[in-house]
Amino acid sequence: MALSAQQIPRWFNSVKLRSLINAAQLTKRFTRPARTLLHGFSAQPQISSDNCFLQWGFKTYRTSSLWNSSQSTSSSSQENNSAQSSLLPSMNEQSQKTQNISSFDSELFLEELDELPPLSPMQPISEEEAIQIIADPPLPPASFTLRDYVDHSETLQKLVLLGVDLSKIEKHPEAANLLLRLDFEKDIKQMLLFLKDVGIEDNQLGAFLTKNHAIFSEDLENLKTRVAYLHSKNFSKADVAQMVRKAPFLLNFSVERLDNRLGFFQKELELSVKKTRDLVVRLPRLLTGSLEPVKENMKVYRLELGFKHNEIQHMITRIPKMLTANKMKLTETFDFVHNVMSIPHHIIVKFPQFLHRKYRI
Repeated sequence: MALSAQQIPRWFNSVKLRSLINAAQLTKRFTRPARTLLHGFSAQPQISSDNCFLQWGFKTYRTSSLWNSSQSTSSSSQENNSAQSSLLPSMNEQSQKTQNISSFDSELFLEELDELPPLSPMQPISEEEAIQIIADPPLPPASFTLRDYVDHSETLQKLVLLGVDLSKIEKHPEAANLLLRLDFEKDIKQMLLFLKDVGIEDNQLGAFLTKNHAIFSEDLENLKTRVAYLHSKNFSKADVAQMVRKAPFLLNFSVERLDNRLGFFQKELELSVKKTRDLVVRLPRLLTGSLEPVKENMKVYRLELGFKHNEIQHMITRIPKMLTANKMKLTETFDFVHNVMSIPHHIIVKFPQFLHRKYRI
């Protein structure tokens, strides 16, 4: 039985609503991984039974309407004209709505496609897709140089930009392995800010870290404690900065060791607190180096070269490097100055640079 013109919009809206609901449900029910969907994307999506019924309903309605129209033509031309005038706009309207439904279903399918989860790494791929994959070369499990890891490590790249010489660090395997495990933001950034606060300039960070790469293994709070100790001994901030620049390993020593070294020089040389402080500021390696050369040279000055204790004090406060001079070179220089040039002890004490220069003998 054909539908009347008043019943068509109501019937069409009902069918359209059920069609859209079923299409959305089927789209979600048959959602597949993105790859599978992309391979079958050129095919039309599955249409529900209600969609088929919708198309069949349009055909039935159109056939029935045309048959009624032909019957009315034989009876009355006026009725035929009025039927055509009411039928043609309705058919155009139904055709436009059918196109809108198809367009809406396509948009709905594309939206569902965008929401699909990413491809699984275990999902098989075709040979054509495998050929198109560009993979970076794998990292070597072991290497004698950090150059093989620079392109893959943000930490090494930023250290290079700071001026760190990785070719010197890689000679120490433990230090090189440590750098590869460090994260720049978490482990290195705070250390750099601390060194800048101590007094290391930006253009000095590279040289400092190249020499003292072991500082990354130190606890930041311990480093701050050692700086605070030096300040408590009346070393100014400029003094600490100068000492750290000249002796990069200074902050690697504990507070107990620094205190013992300061006490040794003050007691052994019988210097005042101020002169002891000035001595280590000018030669901070006295706090980080071995004490054996210092003890040996003190004996040489006193027993072999014949200087008095107060004379030794005066010379080393003028030239602190005389405490760490090579014993053999020191005796050869004194023999030339004193015995060949006939310069007496009191002149040498007044001008200790005589013993700190090289002579052609």
